[in-house]
Amino acid sequence: MFEASTKEVGGPVNLHDLARHLPGVIFQFQRDHSGHMHFPYLAGRGLELAGVEPSGLRQDARPLLARLHTQDHPHLMAAIERSARWRTPVAIKFRLQFTHHRYRWIALRAQPEDAPAGVLWHGMMIDITEQMIEEVRLRRLSDTDDLTGLANRRYLMARFDEELSRCNRHNSPLSFMLIDFDHFKRINDTWGHLYGNQVLAEFGRLCRGLLRTEDISGRFGGEEFAVILPSTPIVASRPLAEKICTAVAQHDFGIPSSRVTISIGLAEYRLGEPRDILINRADQCLYTAKHQGRNRVAC
Repeated sequence: MFEASTKEVGGPVNLHDLARHLPGVIFQFQRDHSGHMHFPYLAGRGLELAGVEPSGLRQDARPLLARLHTQDHPHLMAAIERSARWRTPVAIKFRLQFTHHRYRWIALRAQPEDAPAGVLWHGMMIDITEQMIEEVRLRRLSDTDDLTGLANRRYLMARFDEELSRCNRHNSPLSFMLIDFDHFKRINDTWGHLYGNQVLAEFGRLCRGLLRTEDISGRFGGEEFAVILPSTPIVASRPLAEKICTAVAQHDFGIPSSRVTISIGLAEYRLGEPRDILINRADQCLYTAKHQGRNRVAC
């Protein structure tokens, strides 16, 4: 069991000694016909960071499996089950609790084979936390409007489709809000685009402070913004729209002798209607709010 050695420049190297210096973990994992799981072999510096005792895991894998993040545990168990049934390789990422209750992202790759008592996997685990953090950072950059910090239009539309699909599956309500600044061209023409950008950036901060965690706000284009309100009928979303409208009118955007206001068009999703129809209905309401004098909500 991993007893081989190989010739190197410095002489013979025992594979077990080499494994103890690896940044990850190499292992054998066995699931018996009875369902009992254990690690016949486990080596690597990653184990020290996890704070587990390898000798105990050779008898029972549960102490290590108990450190899996609750959301990842069923996914890993399902991957093991598929691999055992079809003898296919396991390739999965999961979060494992290390010391001080911190979770680290682990990438696992393993190849199964038949064993007298069940199925035996040969594999490795590598800490990929820094890589995952960087992926999240890059994804956030690609999904975010640089100026306002809100979602960009591409990400907003993708989330919109997801929420509408959820509405159709569960017959749940959803409201959609279109927001447009009143006389924004006048701000740019009078004070310059730097002031105009300052207003938009400040509005992004206002939105994040006023909206709920589950609400999805984004820049629709130019000085126009949109907010998706999941699980919210129009009777519940209108007070929020009014609150946003009032907050903007009362906020000091740093523009001398100028009051910044917005108009909002609000519409509730009708089960089965296309996304663009809902957007058009909200846009018609926005036009009504402008026509009625601006600085108001129409629905």
